[in-house]
Amino acid sequence: MSNRLKFGLVGKNISYSFSKKYFTEKFQELGLQHNEYKNYDLPEIEEFPFILYHKEEDFKGFNVTIPYKQSIIKYLDDVQGDAKDIGAVNTIKVTKDNTLVGYNTDVYGFQRSIEPLLQKHHTKALILGTGGASKAIAHALSKFGIAYRFVSRNIIDKGFLYTALTKEIIEEHTIIINCSPIGTFPNIDNSPNIPYQFITNKHILFDLIYNPNKTKFLQEGEKIGATIKNGLEMLEFQAEKSWEIWNS
Repeated sequence: MSNRLKFGLVGKNISYSFSKKYFTEKFQELGLQHNEYKNYDLPEIEEFPFILYHKEEDFKGFNVTIPYKQSIIKYLDDVQGDAKDIGAVNTIKVTKDNTLVGYNTDVYGFQRSIEPLLQKHHTKALILGTGGASKAIAHALSKFGIAYRFVSRNIIDKGFLYTALTKEIIEEHTIIINCSPIGTFPNIDNSPNIPYQFITNKHILFDLIYNPNKTKFLQEGEKIGATIKNGLEMLEFQAEKSWEIWNS
């Protein structure tokens, strides 16, 4: 009988990570003193198979974070649900027969977190950034029937350049979501380069960053009376969904 008590986070420069602290405390609360959650800080995703080498029996699941949510898929045996639709994985379940199955719980976490804030006039959104997290956010917005456009430093299909954002664009898109790492500790004086002067009290500013608690991006929105929210609750929701998947 396998003894699956190990969990881990796969990413790069993840010493700050939410997941290890969250799950370590969860194991203590549940009396699972033999369970272990470790950070696997990988310079390159190609090192992922070495974590598993000769240790398949130990692992029950992984979380995956920046910058490997897309590149890790090539190492998985199967991809399910939202992860399959968007091409980004943040949760891996190791099955009884040692197959690796990828899921995405970011979609669920974001939906649960932003839903209480939505009003009838929130029909269009700007997504700042184009990484794996932004794909999950876009997928969640689609489920709500909210139209979205990506904002990038480079020209992309159906997107805007940061330098091209106008008063009309900002006023029309009453949800603005920061999916970029800009403003993360320790670079707390940085913020996405958008024209904040055109934000109104009808806007929602949502930042996936949770450290600091209130990024400069959120502070700028708060000054104007916009509704603001950071990514902490989203992470808690997605973590609980990961736990549910690992134990299903």
